[in-house]
Amino acid sequence: MSSITPLMPRQKVPALDLPLAGGGRFTLGETKPANFTLVVFYRGLHCPICGRYLADLQSKLEAFAERGVDVVAISSDSGERADEAKAVWKLDRLRVAYGLPLEEARAWGLYISTSKGKTSTGVVEPALFSEPGLFLVRPDGTLYFGTVQTMPFARPNFQEILGALDFVIKNDYPARGEVIDHTAAA
Repeated sequence: MSSITPLMPRQKVPALDLPLAGGGRFTLGETKPANFTLVVFYRGLHCPICGRYLADLQSKLEAFAERGVDVVAISSDSGERADEAKAVWKLDRLRVAYGLPLEEARAWGLYISTSKGKTSTGVVEPALFSEPGLFLVRPDGTLYFGTVQTMPFARPNFQEILGALDFVIKNDYPARGEVIDHTAAA
């Protein structure tokens, strides 16, 4: 597996073209939201925290749409597991993409974990799976905001993201963390 390289704000993000649970495909950049695409990477069906997190995201889909933000949740799960997650977690309105190759997860800077067997919900973890990440991507395919995690805990709060979006959109606030070589910028 390749090493993790963080994505840089104001730079192009890797391509995404994945099947959706329930049919269809998600291709990053195919839709042109007014402001951003919110890409939420989740661990998979085995993660009960992911279920609660994505249910909260689904409850805020209209609020994101009002701000010109397209939303998708993505995992490295199989199609069968993604369909089950969508059903069990009652994600009838959230687009859930699946089959993220682990090399593509790495290209997004996501961490990869090994299975520890059955989780507290009785679902077996896949042999390998990606950990959570959340990204706001501009319509031109460049990164605006990104965060990755090594654990399922303490994820970015969607209500806070909505508040931040209000400020960002109103003030045309630039992407931060864009400096690649700080010695050249000094």
